[in-house]
Amino acid sequence: MTASSPPVPAVVRLLAEPVRWRLMRELASGDQRVRELTAAVRQPQNLVSYHLRQLRAAGLVTARRSSFDGRDTYYRLDLDSCAQALAASVTALHPGLALPPAVPQAPTAPEAVRRRVLFVCTGNTGRSPMAEALLRHQAGPHVEAASAGIRPKPLHPDAVAVMRDRYRIDITGHQPTPVETVAHERFDFVITLCDKAREHCPEFPGHPGLIHWSMPDPAAAEGNLAGYPAFERTAAELETRIRFLLPVLREFSPTAG
Repeated sequence: MTASSPPVPAVVRLLAEPVRWRLMRELASGDQRVRELTAAVRQPQNLVSYHLRQLRAAGLVTARRSSFDGRDTYYRLDLDSCAQALAASVTALHPGLALPPAVPQAPTAPEAVRRRVLFVCTGNTGRSPMAEALLRHQAGPHVEAASAGIRPKPLHPDAVAVMRDRYRIDITGHQPTPVETVAHERFDFVITLCDKAREHCPEFPGHPGLIHWSMPDPAAAEGNLAGYPAFERTAAELETRIRFLLPVLREFSPTAG
């Protein structure tokens, strides 16, 4: 390297470390706690925590206190930040390698093998019906989206308002569904949207892919960010997560049996 050569991009240096790369790979499949990451990468907890701090400082990973057990913290891969950092790094190598912006695409599989996705939260009142509607809207007929709750409650009016105002999607016909009533059905993916739902979600036949998105209950938000703004933030986070879920659905191959 000459004196005039640009430095190696920070994201390249970070991800070149094997443990950090493995942690990123684990978090790419869903939000996880430190003890789960420790078991997955087979490294001491203090080392895993050190690398998580490095990834958080770089803006690639975020942390959120568990709403089910306040002693736990869930770590999440910030996919938008990762995409931007990686795009900048390849552009630094050569401008011809610039990555085009990601454009959501519906799975192209035939209708006969369309994917079935279930979203589960506690009340099936805000997060999961919004996720169901957003996935159906973005993926079209190639994905069958559904939602259910551990303890269903009536649909929250702010969820209805945000989906109507922000996305022009009408969810007023949604009926809260107990998760037990769909526990016998086969899904390709079951996505839990709150920590309580993750702990109490029943087992489903066919061994579906299990994904956890640790998201706070917008109905429980307090202060100036409560009410409609809380549901706006939730919808925006769901939109981002679902945008990155679509390529996973495109690559997924259902197994027989």
